[in-house]
Amino acid sequence: MKTNIAELKRHLLTGTSHMLPFVVAGGVLLALSVMLNGKGAVPEGVFLEGLWDMGIAGFTLFVPVLGGYIAYSIADRPALAPGMIGAYLANQVQAGFLGAIVVGFIAGYVVLQLKRIPLSNKLKALSTYFIIPIGGTFIVSALVVWVIGQPIAAFMAFMNEGLQSMAGASKAILGAVLGGMTAFDMGGPINKVATLFAQTQVGTQPWLMGGVGVAICVPPLGMALATFLAPKKYSAEEQEAGKAAAIMGCIGITEGAIPFAANDPARVIPAIVAGGMVGNIVAFMAGVLNHAPWGGLIVLPVVEGRMMYVVAVIAGAATTALIVNALKKPVADREEEKQAQTEELELSFD
Repeated sequence: MKTNIAELKRHLLTGTSHMLPFVVAGGVLLALSVMLNGKGAVPEGVFLEGLWDMGIAGFTLFVPVLGGYIAYSIADRPALAPGMIGAYLANQVQAGFLGAIVVGFIAGYVVLQLKRIPLSNKLKALSTYFIIPIGGTFIVSALVVWVIGQPIAAFMAFMNEGLQSMAGASKAILGAVLGGMTAFDMGGPINKVATLFAQTQVGTQPWLMGGVGVAICVPPLGMALATFLAPKKYSAEEQEAGKAAAIMGCIGITEGAIPFAANDPARVIPAIVAGGMVGNIVAFMAGVLNHAPWGGLIVLPVVEGRMMYVVAVIAGAATTALIVNALKKPVADREEEKQAQTEELELSFD
C-alpha cells in the first residue's frame, strides 16, 4: 500500500511541477490586468485586455498540462496526447483541475495497458507515435465526453438548485456552504456554482458577494501566509508559489492556491475549505456589502463595511494557514519518509 501511494504521489508531482509555471505566469498577468484596471471587473482597453487574455491563456493551458504530464509519468510519451486532450475536454465539461488529475491517471493507465498488447515489429515502430496515442485518446476522450460529462452537468444543476432553496436560510449556514464551495476546487465547477450564485444577485443582495468575495481570496492568501509562518514545511518551489499566491489572493484569483492543493490535496483542501467557511461566515454575520461581482482586496473601494471585510479575510486566511501547518510535516521529514519508502521498495524488488 505504501509503495502504491508513493507511486501515485510521484505521478501527481510530475504533473504539478510542469503545471506550476502556467499557473504562476497566467495568474500574475491576470492579476496585473485587474490591478491596473483598478476595479473588480474584467478590464477594458487594448493593453489591459491583452494582459487579461494572456493570463486566461495560462489558466486555460495549465489544466491539460497537468493531466498530460500525470499520464506521461505513468506511461511515457504515448500518454501525453490522451492525457492532455482528455484533461482539456474534462475542463470543457467544467470538471476543473480535479477532473484533470482524475483524467491524467485514467489516461496513463489506459495507455499502459495498450502498450502491453503484443504487436509485430513493424507495428511497434508505429505504436509510440500513431497507434497508441490515437487509441488512448479515443478511449479517454470517449469516457470524458459520453460518460463523465453528463453526470457533472447534472450535479452542478443540482447544487445550484440547492443553493437557491437555501437563500432564505440562516446566514451562518449559507455562509458556511458558500464559503466551503468557493474554496473547495479553486475556480473549478463547485467554485463556479457558488460564485455565480452570488454574482448574479450582486445588484439586489450584495451581502452574498460580501461573503463570497472574502472566500474567493482566502485560499491563496491562506497558503501564502502558511509558507511565511512555517517555511521549513514547504519546498523552495512552494515558497516561490506562495509569493505569487499572495498577489493573486489580493486581486481575487482563487487559482493561486492550486499548486499547493495539487501537491498535497489531503491536507490543503480541508484547510482552505475551513478558511473559506470562516471568512464567509464572518462577513455575512457582520453585514458586509460588496457591490462588485469580484473578490479579494481590490474591491475594497466598493465595499460597505470595509473594516469587517478585511477582518473576515484575515480570519479566513489565518484559519487556513494554522490548519495546513498543523497537518503538514517539515520538508526534511517528508524527504526521509520518501527515502525510507524507496529503500523498502528496493528491498521488496530484491
